[in-house]
Amino acid sequence: MRVVVAEDQFLLRDGLTRLLTAHGFDVVEVVDNGPGTLRALTELRPDVAIVDVRLPPTFTDEGLRAAIEARRRVPGLPVLVLSQYVEQLYARELLADQAGGVGYLLKDQVFDEDQFVEAIRRVAAGGTALDPEVVAKLLGGRGADTPVARLTAREREILSLMAEGRSNSAIAQRLFISEKAISKYTTSIFAKLDLPVSEDDNRRVLAVLAYLNA
Repeated sequence: MRVVVAEDQFLLRDGLTRLLTAHGFDVVEVVDNGPGTLRALTELRPDVAIVDVRLPPTFTDEGLRAAIEARRRVPGLPVLVLSQYVEQLYARELLADQAGGVGYLLKDQVFDEDQFVEAIRRVAAGGTALDPEVVAKLLGGRGADTPVARLTAREREILSLMAEGRSNSAIAQRLFISEKAISKYTTSIFAKLDLPVSEDDNRRVLAVLAYLNA
C-alpha cells in the first residue's frame, strides 16, 4: 500500500515512516510543507495520505487545505489527518464532499500501534476513522430540519460509535446490548437517513458522513 506522509516535526515524521515500513506500507514520499503535500498527493495519488493540519509556511491550516484541494482534484483520495487539536471547521470541510476515505485522529490519543495501523487501512479502503473527542466536538449544531434530527438518542449514540470506525460487534460490547439489537438500530438509522440499499459497509460510511455534515 502506497503512503504519503506530510508532517513537519522531524521525530514524528521519522517515527511514522519507520512504523509504516515495519507494517509493510510503501512510503512513497515524505513532505514537510503545504505546497509539497498538494504536489505529492496529486502527482503520486497514493493509496492513503497521512497529513498534519498545521504545516509550513503558515503553520495554520496549510496541511488541511492541501488535503482538501487534493481531494477536489482526485475525488475520493483517502486522507487520514493527524492533529494536536480538534479543528471543527477543518474536519467538516474535509468531510463535506461525502466521498469517504477520511480519518481524523489526535496525536496525543494514539496509544496503540495496531489500532493506528488498522485505522490507516480502514481509511485507505474508503471507510472512516475518527477520534472520539473529534466526534464529540462535532455533535453540536444539528439543525432540526436535517435527516439526522429524525434519529432517537440511542440511534445517535450508535451512529457516533460508527463514526469512530467501530463494527456492530464492537458497538454491542460498548453498549452492553446484543449484536442483533445493534443490527436493528443500524437498519433504522439507514432508513431514517434515506440511504438506499447497498453494500452494508458503503451505507455505514454514508451514514457517518451524513451525521457529521448535518
